[in-house]
Amino acid sequence: MSTAVAVYVAEEFSPEESDILRRYFTNLDGPVFALVNLPEVVKGALFARYSRSAKSLRRLFLDEFVGELDIEGDRTIDATVGLRRAEELYDRVFLEYGDDSVAQLGGVHLACEQASNVLTKVLEWGRLMSYLEQSTRYIAYDTRIGGRFRYHRDPAVLSSHLGTRYVGDMDRMFDTYAGLLPVLQEWFRREFPKVPADSDLVYRQAIRAKAFDAVRGILPAASLSNVGIYGTGQGYEQLLLRMRAHPLPEARTYADLMLYELRKVIPSFLKRVDLDDRGVAWSRYMADNRTSMEEVAERLLGPPAPDTSTSDGEPMVTLVDHDPDAEVKLVASMLYPYSSRSETDLMETARTMSVEDRLAVMAAYEGDRTNRRHKPGRALERVGYRFDVLADYGAFRDLQRHRMLTIEWQQLSPRHGYTRPAAVDASGAAPMFDEAMERSATLHDAMVEPFAHQAPYAVSLAYRVRFAMQLNAREAMHVLELRTTPQGHPAYRSVAQQMHRIIEHEAGHRAIAAMMRFVDHSGEPELERLESERRAERRRLGT
Repeated sequence: MSTAVAVYVAEEFSPEESDILRRYFTNLDGPVFALVNLPEVVKGALFARYSRSAKSLRRLFLDEFVGELDIEGDRTIDATVGLRRAEELYDRVFLEYGDDSVAQLGGVHLACEQASNVLTKVLEWGRLMSYLEQSTRYIAYDTRIGGRFRYHRDPAVLSSHLGTRYVGDMDRMFDTYAGLLPVLQEWFRREFPKVPADSDLVYRQAIRAKAFDAVRGILPAASLSNVGIYGTGQGYEQLLLRMRAHPLPEARTYADLMLYELRKVIPSFLKRVDLDDRGVAWSRYMADNRTSMEEVAERLLGPPAPDTSTSDGEPMVTLVDHDPDAEVKLVASMLYPYSSRSETDLMETARTMSVEDRLAVMAAYEGDRTNRRHKPGRALERVGYRFDVLADYGAFRDLQRHRMLTIEWQQLSPRHGYTRPAAVDASGAAPMFDEAMERSATLHDAMVEPFAHQAPYAVSLAYRVRFAMQLNAREAMHVLELRTTPQGHPAYRSVAQQMHRIIEHEAGHRAIAAMMRFVDHSGEPELERLESERRAERRRLGT
């Protein structure tokens, strides 16, 4: 354990603080820990606050939560020593008979801190888990942890001939980020003067978010983030099996930290993870498959082809696959639960319907949607779309977190170019931004041969990555309506807006596109977070 924890900065607490924390967290100094002995609503509220705070979860609990709780009855509890449980029944049913459904019945809130932005994508892969990740638009990354900028320091890289260069180049990128933040904030203040009706807090928060959005592309993928995860024993088992097979050393080390903490809370559900004939065999299967695919891809595809993508910074969204009969199938699926006929019969009936009758079915099924949270039923899952997307890594980070779709991505590199926000140009900051991009690319290229899997750490979030998104119409409604709201980041708003236009015009599914009535095609707002901050203040003031 000591070697694994060495790359992380341990938190320090007073004796009084430690006495409180050990009742509710499974350790006090590691980057991974479980939450125990707290009401579910408190754990949920902690994670919600977590995503918008620069503080660690334990510090956040001490500063903002513990004063509101009655903790006197928990004085004798010490969660850091683990919990002994009666496991005989679970062992017999789960391990001996392999009843996986048992592992769906126990859940854990797990805090994963000081994880790189490469690792967070591994953590957030599973569909049947819930995640909240620290946001780059609320957190200033010019603050330090333990006197160091917040980026992952891979032990193998640091001990190599590239170690000094890695730290120096990373520090310079963070210096550039820190130097440009006040420049962009001042520029946005000039462009968008404060109106008398807004409080200083509301205006300041909106300006800060705008500046964070403009310069976040400078941050390298090694930048550290905090992720709150809630999942079942089964979900964690699958996550750990993938992580133990992953080529990134950080992922394998982190899997050990997670397994150690989770076994303090749900040991029965994780017995198979490191058994040779169970979890180890599964992880080996995953690793062997990846190696085989890498070899066959290299043999059949050869070296990477020259990049032919556009360089204007606009995300590229291409419709790869769709169903020409989508709306016929959709109407049949909508009618199916309300009839006694076979789906084949309903398909033939829908095919012979007039356009007006089909639209009448779809209108009745959609109902009167008065806001985007009103979702029609599962018939919309009958049809789907597959898109190939080339967008900056920052936009990908946000879109990747949607779990009820299929998403695959290629390894991050500088080969597809980068996006530079218009505000960076207008504020005169383009030369410093471009210099950081060049530093990122050259560091990546120096790392890629000796450290192929760690090289993406060097790549700034402004660089573009290619990824495929496959989603049904119901998930498309959710994603596109959510990710085009005016307070959203311009990078992923553009991707979602393009997808909606493609569904309507290229796929020709106008009726389906029309059901997504809350997709917002307006241009970039002046201050995306302004109205949201106004609403938050009204809630705080009770007005």
